[in-house]
Amino acid sequence: METLSLKGAQGEIEVKVLGEGPVILCVHGWPELWYSWRHQMQHFAGLGYRVAAMNVRGYGNSVHPRDIAFYTLEALSDDIRAIAEQLSEAPVVLFGHDWGAPQVYTAALRFPEQFRAVAGLSVPFRSPTDIPLLEIWETLYADRFFYQTYFQEPGRVEAEVMEDLPQALRKIYFALSGEAPLNEWLKTKPKGAGLLEDLIDPEPFPAWMSQEDLSVYCDAFQAAGFVGPINRYRAQTLDAQGLPDIKGARLQQPTVFIAGTRDPVRNFVAGMDGYELAADHCDDFRGSILLEGAGHWVQQEQPLATNAALEAFMKGIEG
Repeated sequence: METLSLKGAQGEIEVKVLGEGPVILCVHGWPELWYSWRHQMQHFAGLGYRVAAMNVRGYGNSVHPRDIAFYTLEALSDDIRAIAEQLSEAPVVLFGHDWGAPQVYTAALRFPEQFRAVAGLSVPFRSPTDIPLLEIWETLYADRFFYQTYFQEPGRVEAEVMEDLPQALRKIYFALSGEAPLNEWLKTKPKGAGLLEDLIDPEPFPAWMSQEDLSVYCDAFQAAGFVGPINRYRAQTLDAQGLPDIKGARLQQPTVFIAGTRDPVRNFVAGMDGYELAADHCDDFRGSILLEGAGHWVQQEQPLATNAALEAFMKGIEG
């Protein structure tokens, strides 16, 4: 596997690359790294693709600006475009998970000539609006804890997570996984509670993440911290104010959605299945695949099934 340092819009971006052939660019979410795509990189490199997985700005050895404005979807999609241009003269395919999904959707909307297809994992596409999602969460969770509103206070969650980083990551990864009690991540807590309060620290951790895997994440976040990753949540109001040209826009490229049936994202709005409308804002939707028993970390929890779904999508667009 090759490690590249490529020029993003505001500094160097670390990119891991494996294989030769048409380019697939993978974009991770919170709190992850390029490493969350390790199973997909091996699989698709073996099928004749050049698979690149970037560390999003604020993560790993990529640039770490501190200002919130550097973490808007506009800024992050600028990085994706810059990396894609350096990897391939031809249009590339995008895979995005968690926050990486809105990032690749935004890149595909803004630069349609550069991106030929999009796979979104765990977070479905919605046409951008001028209403910040944060306002919706503040209304829906006015009287109880919700992690995205909790994240808005500068420094608080960063300090909480870094106090015992291995334990914090175990709790976060487990709470959002398919092995946790359903919606452990959304359990009812007082408004003033901490992120990690009352979350389970599993012993042993589920087999899909070994101690060696966990150490990769711990080492990276110990070195880089959490300011950039958390600033992505704080930039949501700025997202709503920016990019007026794509407000209400629909995805034109072939698009697939893959997620776990036990993902808490599905239940952010009580009484509503957040995955039911995955096709509604896409003009070339190729299917919604929900993997039974998987949680939020779908490509790590069930790599074989995720790879099969992504491979079927790739065969469809290549055919």
